Amino acid sequence: MASKDFYQILGVSDKATPEEIKKAYRKLAKQHHPDANPNNPKAGETFKEVSEAHGVLSDADKRKKYDLM
Repeated sequence: MASKDFYQILGVSDKATPEEIKKAYRKLAKQHHPDANPNNPKAGETFKEVSEAHGVLSDADKRKKYDLM
């Protein structure tokens, strides 16, 4: 199984600052939130991917480990 590219999911570069990651996450989370897209079954899945990417990239230790993979 190929690992996910969290930077691509959030639409930021691998040199992105924590502020850029947070801004990208908020934009995508709002856009893909299941409550905002009740008729789109893929919205929930996309929202989970965006949340997972943010969870890793917003934590300095997790991001460092991810970058070493």
